[in-house]
Amino acid sequence: MSGSQRENLGKKAAKALRKDGQVPCVIYGGKEQVHFSTSEKSFKDLIYTPEIAFVEITIGEKVYKAILQDIQYHPVSDNIYHVDFLELVEGKVITMGIPVLIEGIAKGVLNGGRLAQRTKRLKVKGMPEFMPENISVDVSALRIGQAIKVKDITVENVEILAYPNTNVVAVKASRTSTGDEEDEEEGTEESTEAVAEA
Repeated sequence: MSGSQRENLGKKAAKALRKDGQVPCVIYGGKEQVHFSTSEKSFKDLIYTPEIAFVEITIGEKVYKAILQDIQYHPVSDNIYHVDFLELVEGKVITMGIPVLIEGIAKGVLNGGRLAQRTKRLKVKGMPEFMPENISVDVSALRIGQAIKVKDITVENVEILAYPNTNVVAVKASRTSTGDEEDEEEGTEESTEAVAEA
């Protein structure tokens, strides 16, 4: 992404930028704040992605490594109104929200239960170079009435800041759900036999 340094920071100047299809932005977290503008089209690949958005921003002859921190939208037109970036500084710990990626099909869902993802993102703290694109949570073993909590999740080299007993994902009973304990036991026996035969 490339941008142009903003010389005028008033509301009138920002309004003129938006009229020309430009978005007022700011980079903070480093030695100084950098105010710049860039085309609204530049955000297409940053906004519509489930991953965290690491980006290199070229302003003049300088390149900033940053992450997308916050986006404000116009309340009526829904156009991008203002964007904040957090500069990544070597050796400086950052805190940010990481998307939670659900993997597998829960046993409880196969028995008619409903998967409910309570937490879409988890706030973590660590060095920028260790930040994962997402936090993968395998739900394959979950039965009806069970949940995966924050305390059940480990991410190497970063600290999860959310409350340990917060539910991340759970399997709830539905009208069509059946008890899956019997199916669980049958599946275990079948697995044991297959291993023995092998």
